[in-house]
Amino acid sequence: MLRLNPRNKISHMATLKVTQPLKLISRFFSDENLTKKASLNAITAGLEYAAKLIVGFVVQPWLVSGLGDYFFGTWQILLRFVGYIAPASGRPTQALRWAIASELNSDDVNQKRRYVGSAIAVWLIFLPILILLGSLLAWFIPYWINTPAEYVWIVRLTTSILVVNLIMINLAAIPQSVLQGENLGYKRMGASTVLVFAAGGLTWVAIYFHTGMMGVAVATLVATVINGIFFLWVVRTYSYWFGAVRSSLKEIWAFFGISGWFLLWNLIMNLMMASDVVILGMLNSVESVTDYSLTKYAPETLISIIAIIMFGIAPGLGGIIGSGDKQRASMVRGEIMAITWLVIVSLGSTFVVWNQAFVSLWVGINHYAGALPNLLIVVVVMQFVLIRNDSNFIDLTLKLQRKVILGAISVAVSLAVAAVLVGYFRLGIMGVSIGLLFGRAILSFGYPVLVGHFLNIPWISQLKNTLRPALLTCIILVTAVILGGQFSAVALSGLEGWIVFILFSGVTFLSSFIMAFYLGLSEDQRRRIFIRIKMVIPLHYKS
Repeated sequence: MLRLNPRNKISHMATLKVTQPLKLISRFFSDENLTKKASLNAITAGLEYAAKLIVGFVVQPWLVSGLGDYFFGTWQILLRFVGYIAPASGRPTQALRWAIASELNSDDVNQKRRYVGSAIAVWLIFLPILILLGSLLAWFIPYWINTPAEYVWIVRLTTSILVVNLIMINLAAIPQSVLQGENLGYKRMGASTVLVFAAGGLTWVAIYFHTGMMGVAVATLVATVINGIFFLWVVRTYSYWFGAVRSSLKEIWAFFGISGWFLLWNLIMNLMMASDVVILGMLNSVESVTDYSLTKYAPETLISIIAIIMFGIAPGLGGIIGSGDKQRASMVRGEIMAITWLVIVSLGSTFVVWNQAFVSLWVGINHYAGALPNLLIVVVVMQFVLIRNDSNFIDLTLKLQRKVILGAISVAVSLAVAAVLVGYFRLGIMGVSIGLLFGRAILSFGYPVLVGHFLNIPWISQLKNTLRPALLTCIILVTAVILGGQFSAVALSGLEGWIVFILFSGVTFLSSFIMAFYLGLSEDQRRRIFIRIKMVIPLHYKS
């Protein structure tokens, strides 16, 4: 520890008086710069996600009609099963992203290039394992989902193509991870959105020419390759240091250790996100998967946009955490959680009221799962978005052990409860949703404890801060259920139906937003949000 000489104490105090205001000014402009970059990253992620939303909105009905209920349900199940083996890639890209983010303020170019080299090395190490597991999956999956004999090879070949796509995704994600870790995600603005529409166009072509699941899988693979080439071009253009150098075995092993925890976490995430469909498909019916996927499409897609936006902000927060400024990190995390809650409670209540109308207009009322399943689906999605916020924060600390252990316990409980409720009590979609809510409650309480331990915030203090928004959430959702019952009998169809839906769902969202903003947030939280908005407007950034 640095100790002052008593004779220099006066001069030190004088220096302190000068430097403290300078530090405050520096921090303000640093905050403003990070806020603008974060806002641009968030806008980029929002545009990209909006494009995916539009593409999904248009393509999903084509998939349902083009593939049929059975093959659409099968396609959803195959995507989940392939997701289960994704951790066998080693997940070096996640470790790379957060490692680069933690070095955001560093000028050590060689260290960053060694991170890239280590990521490629880990990808190569895991490649044979991924190929082996993919081959086994492609061969045995028809037996696991009771595929009729005439469709066995269609399912096997489709699965094989999806496994190749998975391999390419992990390689193509390396330049993308560097771009995001460098807090330069906004540099892809516009062009990446066009690529999303191009990918949707490829899927449409596959359906138009009646190529079935295999054609859709090939379209997905082509889109992945194009996306990888695009991100390689972007990162080489805007990140002057991008490249890879050979890392030592010690460095690769250290990176492998970080990747290993990300690998386990990715496995847990896949189980957490995909097991609902698999349990329904294996213990209920493939057709119920279709109804479940279509009912949860809009709530999951729209509510999850806030998670995507917050993910775009994360690299800037990583730089704050890497600098050791825990007070500032705590403040930013609080703002992120407040904004997240504000948006998801507004969107969630909107879909409790209007999702039946949306599904009816979109693919037909026969695919709507029901009022109570819809409410449970919305609550599950809202819970998961809040969990992911704290999960991403823990990733930035690169201390994943306890997070992964808690996640494993949560998944085990979720699967066990859901399997019993679906398989034994025949509760179908409601059983799956209740299982997820019950198991994820472990993370809803556990992750804030881990974050609070890192930031030196008592858990009881966090609990007190959540009581007000939690109570208001219950009030808003109960009100939405009552309103949903009143509007459920309203028949909407055609263009006029869409206009009515958009108008009234917009009014519902705005009403919930205003109520949540003024009744759920404290005066200090509202003030900080206004400060951030002032920093962002006008939205321009000089590089």
